Amino acid sequence: MSGDTSTPTTARRPTMRDVARLAGVGVKTVSRVVNGEPNVSADTAERVRRAAAELQYEPDLHAGNLRRADGRSHTIGLLVSSVANPFAAQVHRAIERVATEHGYAVFATSLEDDPVAEQRAIAALSRRRVDGYVVTPVHDDQSYLRVHLDRGTPLVCIDREPAGIDVDSVVTSNYDGARDAVRHLVAHGHRRIAFLGDLERIQTARLRRAGYLDELADAGITPDPALIVLDLHDDASATAVTRRLLTLPEPPTAIFSSQNLVTVGAIRALQQLGLEHDVALVGFDDVEAGDLVKPRVSVVAQDPDRIGRLAAERVFARIGGDGGPARQIVVPTRLVVRGSGEIARPEAQRGGS
Repeated sequence: MSGDTSTPTTARRPTMRDVARLAGVGVKTVSRVVNGEPNVSADTAERVRRAAAELQYEPDLHAGNLRRADGRSHTIGLLVSSVANPFAAQVHRAIERVATEHGYAVFATSLEDDPVAEQRAIAALSRRRVDGYVVTPVHDDQSYLRVHLDRGTPLVCIDREPAGIDVDSVVTSNYDGARDAVRHLVAHGHRRIAFLGDLERIQTARLRRAGYLDELADAGITPDPALIVLDLHDDASATAVTRRLLTLPEPPTAIFSSQNLVTVGAIRALQQLGLEHDVALVGFDDVEAGDLVKPRVSVVAQDPDRIGRLAAERVFARIGGDGGPARQIVVPTRLVVRGSGEIARPEAQRGGS
């Protein structure tokens, strides 16, 4: 990854005085409009709002005596994909540990994988004058964040690569991890391997699907479209889909589940149908109690603690003055063999396709 996130000539944040000058009014009038106070004409209020929008002015919630002598708030903003996912919770904990070591607090927001929520959360954190951001990109374009970089506020993206902007990122080897999972299932004789995919608009979901398809191609296996299901995002939908796949005239003999909550749903369906010892399963990302069910769940494990720690270290390096080129750090996955992924293709089907 190339680019330069140094900010030797950063633009200062616009102030009420700047808005007042552009709108041709007094600072007190701007204050009244910003705070929603009465006694301002509609025309004047609209002129102030237009000036504020043009300057990208945001009210300072840490005014005066709430700010430190060094001009910093000693807070960072964290945007995670969804608190419903244990992976995001583990990343959050790792970032908080590093932040605490630096004497910082973390303002965390769960986006629930909603692109609109991403921009709304950034705006809210900006009003609190956080000293840096760690962002899980959900929107398909992060170029709107450039204004914060121009003002000298560091930004690190996590879990997914940003689009439209060149900043530090810490990601998982999603593509390679997916290939490892499928290769493992193929090695145990499977050719009808179902793919349970996350929301297709999510970058990691697309990378994992690409790894699945490419590994099948390299193994000389033509994927069956009927076994590829996309846009799953929770255990309930995954349970329903897995039950449907397993009752097809030609059901899959193995499943690659590309997200931990989806894996939970697949496990539940296998158990409901009594097929947990007959159909192989490898999930992407570990699942809670995955080593307690029978058979134990084989997974491609990420390292959320390391991902969170590295992201936090990058943002604090930037806060500390690191002006070097943007870096992408890829944290490798590892295949954890526990039993479910090692169920061999049934002997009676080995001659089929």
